[in-house]
Amino acid sequence: MRLAMIGTGYVGLVSGACFAEFGHDVACVDIDTAKIERLKNGEIPIYEPGLDDLVERNSSNGRLTFTSDLGEAAKGRDCIFICVGTPPREDNGHADLTYVYQAARDIAKAVDGYTVVVDKSTVPVGTAREVMTILREETGHSDWDVVSNPEFLREGAAIKDFMDPDRVVIGADAERARSVMRELYAGLSDKGIPILMTGVESAEIIKYATNAFLATKVTFINEMADLCEKVGGNVNDVARGMGLDDRIGPKFLRAGPGYGGSCFPKDTLALVQAAKAAGAPTRIVEAVVDKNAERKKHMAAKVAEACGGSCEGKSVAVLGLTFKPDTDDMRESPALDIVNELLGQGAVIRAYDPQGMEQAKTMLDGPIWFENAISTLAGADAAVLVTEWTEFADLDLAEVKSVMAAPVMVDLRNLYSAQKMKEAGFTYTGIGGPENAA
Repeated sequence: MRLAMIGTGYVGLVSGACFAEFGHDVACVDIDTAKIERLKNGEIPIYEPGLDDLVERNSSNGRLTFTSDLGEAAKGRDCIFICVGTPPREDNGHADLTYVYQAARDIAKAVDGYTVVVDKSTVPVGTAREVMTILREETGHSDWDVVSNPEFLREGAAIKDFMDPDRVVIGADAERARSVMRELYAGLSDKGIPILMTGVESAEIIKYATNAFLATKVTFINEMADLCEKVGGNVNDVARGMGLDDRIGPKFLRAGPGYGGSCFPKDTLALVQAAKAAGAPTRIVEAVVDKNAERKKHMAAKVAEACGGSCEGKSVAVLGLTFKPDTDDMRESPALDIVNELLGQGAVIRAYDPQGMEQAKTMLDGPIWFENAISTLAGADAAVLVTEWTEFADLDLAEVKSVMAAPVMVDLRNLYSAQKMKEAGFTYTGIGGPENAA
């Protein structure tokens, strides 16, 4: 099939490359001409393991092309995917659909004949209907179908998630559109991957509901971590005990500094606002949003406590800045709030991240930047591990202790064994009382 992807951000680029790998002819379109030129030259603007090889292979065989000319790219396409950003509006947290609606207007000007327009961007319920209205108003005809096909890509594992997903959700009302989408995903359905066909509104809600539920699991186990710290429990044991119940499962039950990234913060807030507007407020999700914001500040207080009650004048080494490992994404990373809180308390911040340094430097003003973990730790009065990159797990603890001014470690991901840290001579603080392990 012939596809066009509007937007070459995370979703558009990964989806386009994976569709090309399935054998489809894919044109990726972006108004950012500099980005398009970089992609044509084989430069990948985001860090995602395996994406560079996927793009290079499919560009070389001609199945994946890049252009800033939507009019040319849209001609004769079976499906056109809208993969543009939907950031939260600063005034109220609603999803900003400006780019989605502009993409719809641009598509209307570029396409002649029946086309399936697919919302791949994360959008609130009702967006597909509005896109259809725009297409009809701009063209004066209704020879369109608009489909909701939400993505469920985890940064750091996006290619696997696309090529071997738990399910594919397709929200379409017309059988003609459903037939096109079945053909598009035939390679996955042939492998036994469930293809869930729903109405448009249901598909839009599924995306938000999924992320809100996972964010709730993260926030719940963080609250249990706080309880464990107060009463002498160990949240790692609690999480294992809960996760062995197959009604709950172990995923997203790792205590930490709070959720971040491009999805959970934005989508939980957008769901709260959309639900309020619909007259069906989501009180649980509202509490999740509030608790997660509090969580990040609480982590800075934990660091201050480990430093003797105050960080003023203390040199604090921050290991990891991205919201999770295997990505360069700094959006809504807990590290942003934690570092700024510590700076506000008078700490001297030494910081390092394997992939997120360039983004971090544009978002944080004050840290001293280093090129590796050991140089970051050298001379530090305390270290705080924020992101659990593999290279941090492999650090030589004897070397770390030898270069630090004081062997104080605050582990916000429970990456290290509390027992081993104590045996190595560290004053160790984890999340949720791991030092209370039996």
